[in-house]
Amino acid sequence: MVFTHDTEVGLQAAASLANTLALSPGSVDELTTVQDLVEHYETYEYTGRHDRTRAELDEVRALRPRLRDLLDADKDEAVRLTNQMLAEHDATPQLVRHTTYDWHIHATGNDSPLATRIAVETAMAMVDVIRADELSRLSICADDGCAGIVVDLSRNRSKRYCSATCTNRNAVAAYRERQASTK
Repeated sequence: MVFTHDTEVGLQAAASLANTLALSPGSVDELTTVQDLVEHYETYEYTGRHDRTRAELDEVRALRPRLRDLLDADKDEAVRLTNQMLAEHDATPQLVRHTTYDWHIHATGNDSPLATRIAVETAMAMVDVIRADELSRLSICADDGCAGIVVDLSRNRSKRYCSATCTNRNAVAAYRERQASTK
């Protein structure tokens, strides 16, 4: 494990949200319904307030470009954006424990809006990344047609693609290229 569980999940959840933006030619926005947000909430096991409303969805949708900017920033910009997010939301780190996870840090209350909790959890995860000088674990997908964020938590820092779709597309292309060169 590179980081603590909450840091890893925070990074993965933020990248997943940022990657729902339609950034590549032919891609579509993947966070358009309240049900899409419910699925994200459940997948990343958020706790606390979840209104399941269009207004909440709109707040989270509006946060995505900021998450993307943070996850793709150089160190100085990442520090600036992290501090800005924490200050905007009056983050006060506290140790908490849930039934499934031992002690970890939350910096907003359970009654805070979901978009606020996502912003602060991402900023808190980035605090760990910056302090550990591990920004190289965050990158843009190596697929030429994709602009997705990659969170590389592998031991050997070998993750290059943002999703199985991009990994498979490139593996098939490499296979076809090898086959064509042997003919």
